[in-house]
Amino acid sequence: MNNKLIIFDTTLRDGVLKHRQTYEIMCAQDVGWTANRLVLGKHSGRNAFRSRLEQLGIVLSSEEELNGAFARFKDLADKKHEIYDEDIQALITDANLEAVDERIKLVYLRVCSETGETPHATVTLTVDGEERSGVADGDGPVDASYKAIENLLQTDSQLLLYSVNSITGGTDAQGEVTVRVEKEGRIVNGQGADTDIVIASAKAYVNASNKIMQPLERAHPQRGEV
Repeated sequence: MNNKLIIFDTTLRDGVLKHRQTYEIMCAQDVGWTANRLVLGKHSGRNAFRSRLEQLGIVLSSEEELNGAFARFKDLADKKHEIYDEDIQALITDANLEAVDERIKLVYLRVCSETGETPHATVTLTVDGEERSGVADGDGPVDASYKAIENLLQTDSQLLLYSVNSITGGTDAQGEVTVRVEKEGRIVNGQGADTDIVIASAKAYVNASNKIMQPLERAHPQRGEV
């Protein structure tokens, strides 16, 4: 019986494992992409999420802010099978919109809409820390939601524009809603995003309402007065 000495070259092994062609059948550039794009999902961890934020050039100021963003990411991952870069950017933007001078927050929204029946919305908001609830009927689920919100806030503003865009493809894509409202000559825009377009619409209207209810303080262009 011949004994053979088998020498396993760990350097060669590591080189094979690190070589991209070992596990990639083609380069991203071969199909028109400038770089590889891995999609995150519900099983993606905090480090993967942090790394993707860094790749997108998104800088969060604290660990607390990162934890909040990751929690929103996990909530979104429960609704969507795959999370794309556009979803993450919209998620961070939506959080920033809520954080800036937010007097009004959307707490709860329920809309009933069926064939042959008038859509009905029930909404709960917090306004300056006080919780308020209201209801309204409308021509559609979005109209009913807006009327319910307006009944609570009494901003007396006029809706000038309502626009919906899909952030990514697929039936589970997030919808991004932009609204433009006007009050006494002052015009502001509001934005909101969600996989439920009615909720995204309500977020956008609440965002616009936060702006329209802010005191109008503008400096005089020559005197610098407020």
